[in-house]
This record gives sequence, structure tokens and C-alpha cells, in this order.
Amino acid sequence: MPLDIPRIQALCFDVDGTLSDTDDLFARMIARWLRPVRFLFPGRNPLHFARRLVIAIESPGNVLFGIPDRLGLDDELAALVNLMVRLGVGRQPRPFLLVPSVREMLSQLAMRYPLSIVSVRGERSTRTFLNQFELVPFFQCIVTGQTCERTKPYPDPILFAARQMGVTPEACLMIGDTTVDIRAGRAAGAQTLGVLCGFGEEAELRRAGADMILPTTACLHKVLLA
Repeated sequence: MPLDIPRIQALCFDVDGTLSDTDDLFARMIARWLRPVRFLFPGRNPLHFARRLVIAIESPGNVLFGIPDRLGLDDELAALVNLMVRLGVGRQPRPFLLVPSVREMLSQLAMRYPLSIVSVRGERSTRTFLNQFELVPFFQCIVTGQTCERTKPYPDPILFAARQMGVTPEACLMIGDTTVDIRAGRAAGAQTLGVLCGFGEEAELRRAGADMILPTTACLHKVLLA
């Protein structure tokens, strides 16, 4: 289903792989470390494994939620991830890199739409990233992995953000780089847009139901403001 642009009244952005590209660079560094044993990986390319490893470090739920729904384990896995987030399990805050041209994109879109952050990151590291690049003024609402009782892929963070922005969930567009983002958006009734500047691959994002795929978040304004 194509993106219904007139229906969009507010935007929800994931952080890692969507606004921040630090993790993708980290994955490439790990892949370089693994080159001596690249024969162990499909196609002799360890990058896919490295990306999954970084996702696991950043948010164990992103890997765990890849288990097919038919196993019926989503509720149990979500409970575990939410507990880990609240206990502060995961990587400590560190310097970030911004996806090229993302600041310019946010500046243009903020003049037309209310914007929110919807991330599984903890409060501290989310705000560290936003403060590093002085992005906080662009966002009307900042939802982290500690804001709601349940985080993505449950719809709760998007429902919360919609209320804070004064719109219905159906009027939101969830932008992210993984199937977790797409599943959360769809569960909330929002439209979804996948970006390829992070960890997600086009085929898996389409299977998850993304309404549109873009090569990078930075070109979003060219779609919405055309």
C-alpha cells in the first residue's frame, strides 16, 4: 500500500539507524575485525552478522523479536526487554554521529508537522544523542524505552506520542530502520516508512508491511513536502 501523505499529521522517528548512524559505523568496524574468519559467514561477508550483533548490544529485543510470531513468544520477550531497559542493561552513552543532512530535513519538516522521538533507548542515552546535535527543539515529544510500560514492537510508545502531539495514531507516520519500528507503527494503526541508512534490509522491511522505503531518512522532506 503506498503512503497516504494527506493523512499524515505528525511524525515519529526512531533514533538508531534512523537519525544516528553511529551504530552502522560500529557494525562495519566489527565486520573488519571478523575478516580473518570471514569464511565462517554466508557469502564470506560478516557485515550482516556484525549488524545483528550491534542490535543485540543496543537493544536485545530487536533480535529476540525477530523470532516468528507463530512461536507465540512475543509477550514473554517483550516483558524481558522492558525489564532490561528499566534496569539500565545495555551500552553506556557514547559520542554519536548524525545521518548526513538529517538536521536540515528535521528543520524543514518541523515547520509543517509536530515531531516525536520514539526510541527503545533509555532516557539518558536518547537525550545525550539529541543534545549532542542540539535536536531537542525540533521534537514536541521524546519517548524512550523507559517512558511506557511496554516499548516497541508494542504500539504503546506511538500511542503515547500521538496523544502528546494531539493527533490520532492513524494520523502518524512511524519512521524507522528495523522491522521492530514497522511492526510497532502498524500495531498502532499508523503508517510506516522504512529507511535503509540503518540495519534494516529492504526485503525484510517490505515483508513487515512498510508503506514506503527510502534510502535515507535525510530525503524524507522531499517526499512529504513535494
